[in-house]
Amino acid sequence: MFDTHVHTSISDDCKMPIEDAIKRAKGLGIGMVVTDHMDINYPKDNLFVFDVDDFFNRYEKYRSDKVLLGIEMGLRPDAIDENRNLEKNYDFDYVLGSIHVVNSVDIYEERFYLEKSKKEAYVEYFKAMLDGVRENEFIDSLAHIDYIGRYAKYDDTEIYYDDYREVIDEILREVAMREKSLEINTRRLGNRSTLNELFNTYKRFYELGGKTVTIGSDGHTTESIGVNFKEAMELASSCNLRPVYYKRRKCEYI
Repeated sequence: MFDTHVHTSISDDCKMPIEDAIKRAKGLGIGMVVTDHMDINYPKDNLFVFDVDDFFNRYEKYRSDKVLLGIEMGLRPDAIDENRNLEKNYDFDYVLGSIHVVNSVDIYEERFYLEKSKKEAYVEYFKAMLDGVRENEFIDSLAHIDYIGRYAKYDDTEIYYDDYREVIDEILREVAMREKSLEINTRRLGNRSTLNELFNTYKRFYELGGKTVTIGSDGHTTESIGVNFKEAMELASSCNLRPVYYKRRKCEYI
């Protein structure tokens, strides 16, 4: 088993040294993939970017069969060429694509939701994700499709698949058509109602031709590494999806 989404102190929102992450993963008997944030052209200068040469200079010595070096790339329309160049020119094991910023606003921020209904905000988010998948064909897996459910500023932040079926299906179809993986992000799986709603999305991914999932905690602390993995594996199994990880950009079955 691999936790395929782990951050370290290279990410601007994380203070965890890689040594602590490795120790935690080893204690759990799992492998891990470092996926520090690279969100080129993030709205605030010098945030969520890092020196990739320095990254490899510092972390290559830790790479092994159980510690892999990846990257989490922000799928932004103004960073496609830069992302592609990084993917081509550096020896990452894994490229994880994600959406954090929509129309130049981080969806963590309250201002993204001002004067928008929940449906308007969520559809805007999903459309940005759809564009990101279409424009960045080189990613290996699409991260946390349910990310907006963590931070939306509504009384009920849950993502009900039936409310967004049309645009979610487009995303899932694109990921499946490209034979990419869809991440099961474990951050929200401790909530049974969330798990039930996500089942609808991942089942539909399988129905549209999806075959594989990566499982990642999005860990920023040692305590979060490997969290809710039992639930993630059960979700994958119930949807007939195969958990995988990537090594040297090749899909490895768990």
